[in-house]
Amino acid sequence: MTTIIGIHGLANKPPAGQRAEWWDAAIRDGLHRNKNFTNPDFTFTSVYWADYMYGPDAGAAGEEPYPYMPDDMLKANRPLMTYQDGWLDELRADASKYVGNALDFLKGKLDIEHAAAAVLEWKLKDLYRYYEEPGTREELRWRLKQAVKEALAADGKTMVISHSMGTIIAFDALQELSAECPAGTLDHWITLGSPLGLPHVVLQIAREWGEPATPALVARWTNFADKRDPVAADTHLRDDYAKNAAGVGVRDDLVINDYGGIHHKSYGYLRAPEVSEAIAVFLGG
Repeated sequence: MTTIIGIHGLANKPPAGQRAEWWDAAIRDGLHRNKNFTNPDFTFTSVYWADYMYGPDAGAAGEEPYPYMPDDMLKANRPLMTYQDGWLDELRADASKYVGNALDFLKGKLDIEHAAAAVLEWKLKDLYRYYEEPGTREELRWRLKQAVKEALAADGKTMVISHSMGTIIAFDALQELSAECPAGTLDHWITLGSPLGLPHVVLQIAREWGEPATPALVARWTNFADKRDPVAADTHLRDDYAKNAAGVGVRDDLVINDYGGIHHKSYGYLRAPEVSEAIAVFLGG
């Protein structure tokens, strides 16, 4: 069996079933538009955690069905725009490395870490709870680990697609799984609009896991980011995460997230041509 597991990001979300249906639709839409796949053969599993964070209010988030833009309906067969990398993108990637190093140095001189935690509590409450509440970390990681374990046990190919804060949960869960299932192999891990390059996040990861590196059971890791996405301020993770023992490092790829003018939206990432290409390769097409 070929399984794609998706884990969502920050904030309250639509009900679990709708969220799964719309992610699945966005993936298939991208494969149809960009690769002319009419009926791709895979099982989609959604790891939903908004209910843990929001309790009785979970699933109450107002979000239009996918797709919601009228021009999407009219242009359903049109390929989407591929990002054309230029020399400025390489310069940006190199610059992000030095900015991160400077921030790491400043942490030792100023109380920047405390300030970062205060910002998380104010603006990114889900992420603040994840770092401050051990029970929350354990529960959210457990949910993804169970889905991955079931997929690996089915003896087929497995891909994990994570978005936003879901990429942080996925990193930690995959690190734990690397120890719990040393013989397991995740065929491909995709991160979308990831904050894994933010200095505060890298610091938290380093404290728990040592030198940040690709989790051992990951056979391939691709990070996709739109440079206009504020959550993925560091669009290139290759300088932040070392290769694992098998020599697997993160590959960064810039994309155009054109969904409704919101450059962090998961649906825009899921159907970007570069993401569709990665999924198509995973599916064997």
